[in-house]
Amino acid sequence: MASENDNNTLDPQAENTEKVAAPAPRRRGRPLAIPPTVKPGKKTLSIGADAREQAALWDAEDAAPAPAPQAKSQAAPQAKSQPAPQQPSQPAPQQPSQPAPPQPSQPAPPQPSQPAPPQPNQPAPQPNQPAPQLNQPAPQQQQSKGQPASQGQQNQQGQQNQPQHQGQQGGDGGNRDFRHNKQQGGDFQRQQFSKSSSRSKSRSSKNRGSKNRGKGNFGRDMFVDEDIDEQALLQEIQGSTDELLDLNVLQTMDMRELTQQALELNLEGVGTLSRHDLLFEILRVNNAEKNGVMKGGGVIEVMSDGYGFLRSPNSSYLSCPEDIYMSPSQIRRFSLRTGDTVVGLIRQPREKERFFAMLKVQSINGDPPERKKSMVPFENLVPFFPTQRLLLERAQDELSTRIIDLVTPVGRGQRGLIVAAPRTGKTVILQKIANSITANNDDIELIVLLIDERPEEVTDMKRMVKGEVVSSTFDEPPDRHVQVAEMVIEKAKRQVEHGRHVVILLDSITRLARAYNTIEPHSGRILSGGVDANALHKPKRFFGAARNIEHAGSLTILATALIDTGSRMDEVIFEEFKGTGNMELHLDRHLVDKRIYPAINIEQSGTRREELLVHPDELERIWALRRALSGIPITEAMEMLINKVKKTKNNIEFLLSLQLGDKG
Repeated sequence: MASENDNNTLDPQAENTEKVAAPAPRRRGRPLAIPPTVKPGKKTLSIGADAREQAALWDAEDAAPAPAPQAKSQAAPQAKSQPAPQQPSQPAPQQPSQPAPPQPSQPAPPQPSQPAPPQPNQPAPQPNQPAPQLNQPAPQQQQSKGQPASQGQQNQQGQQNQPQHQGQQGGDGGNRDFRHNKQQGGDFQRQQFSKSSSRSKSRSSKNRGSKNRGKGNFGRDMFVDEDIDEQALLQEIQGSTDELLDLNVLQTMDMRELTQQALELNLEGVGTLSRHDLLFEILRVNNAEKNGVMKGGGVIEVMSDGYGFLRSPNSSYLSCPEDIYMSPSQIRRFSLRTGDTVVGLIRQPREKERFFAMLKVQSINGDPPERKKSMVPFENLVPFFPTQRLLLERAQDELSTRIIDLVTPVGRGQRGLIVAAPRTGKTVILQKIANSITANNDDIELIVLLIDERPEEVTDMKRMVKGEVVSSTFDEPPDRHVQVAEMVIEKAKRQVEHGRHVVILLDSITRLARAYNTIEPHSGRILSGGVDANALHKPKRFFGAARNIEHAGSLTILATALIDTGSRMDEVIFEEFKGTGNMELHLDRHLVDKRIYPAINIEQSGTRREELLVHPDELERIWALRRALSGIPITEAMEMLINKVKKTKNNIEFLLSLQLGDKG
């Protein structure tokens, strides 16, 4: 039994025969087919004989007579008798393949073809191994009665012809030969598998973005880049896009109009949905045509992870279900920053997606996307004093704006403070200034920012002002106030980079500074009134962004500052901002108590470098007016000025009616 085990181990043909009968130990076979550099830990060679027996076998095989192939045909019938119970199915297909005509032709083809493939991948000893395999049956017949040897020889003949007749053999032969060649591969096998594993890793990393990894990471992992399926969608709608549904139009509708449209679409549970959820459902149902493609846009807010969302100014840049997702690759491709206004074609959410996705960018800040890369950042633009005046005079009966033009002229790029006590009419003055700016200047984009105000004032401002009104009422948290303010100022900066003129009316900067003081981490240095030393840095940066850009656009900010509120913090905030502006308009409580409107304190109000805004002749008459009103009490001076202005149609007529040296 020991000799039979040794011969079975040494003979690869016998090992193949045993594998067909018992496929379980298939991984142990073919010792001579494996290169001699196999690691000792692998159980590929289980040699039971002594080294001397192996040397004797090799010597006997070298000295064996030439007609070794004839012994194969004779040994075949002997092998039928003993292994019949073990392998009854093998002798039948092997007998017709052993007649005399095919035998002389079988050794010839395998000899040149078998050594050739392993040579580039095998070491030098391998080409010499097939010779002992063909001549091993002679000594094996003497030691182990020839049974495993004869069967192994028949299998070896089949394996030699296998590359030529592999398609006809079928069964497991092709798989065994593939595994056999794979084992002979050595280092090539490991290199091939390492390359395939690296390719699989790269493919998995490319597709990793399409997985949904939870609610917290929905923005980064929920959407993939819009490069594959979106191209087919764009080809279908390359014609006119005027008939596409516009998301921005739906966002301007009120709740009553949205409810009526939802009922027409037979939506269920309309009464239980909020405005944003109802709008999202209308878009989802109404997008059956055009493959869910529609028009949309908004102001982008870039997150720390690289992706971003397009916020709508109609919702005051609050996160809502109809926000539009933009992938990090799109943001890098177009060099987008927070505050850029992006308009394009969007698609509806797919499976496991929560937001609309940008399909094709059509414009950025009103310009073609290609122009965005050539823009100079706002921080690198050169600021300059305001040189172009913003006329606020609009009608004869608008006394507030006419007097502001006389007392504190406003220019493009002005940084002005409206210092007012409570209930002095600052909100009404802001409304009149906003309406005058939009009426007299068509090229100015107006934004009214209301921080910590009452909801009814927000509604009134939206109905009275023809411009963008962004608000965060007093019932919102402080971080919401800060987020709204930063979105507004970043949007204004992006517009100025494109050469446009923007005006921001802020009410009020005192409450904005309070919000920053609440959310900023305390540094341990507390000023008077409980104001942290680092809390006022960001609101100062907001207010300091107002400037006139040389040979470009401008950013004008007129902000209200609260005084006489009884709070020491408000006084400290006003003192910090007092010297930062280049225009101040003071409202007086004594004038309000006597019901004199506008309640403007002429002596304390003024504009820096007003000679750059006003014509010299006009400026001379304005200075004469100030000298005439300087020695008169505030209430009497304001009443006198209001009466004089009412009698004239415009300010030019009023100034011409004055005489230099006239004191009344």
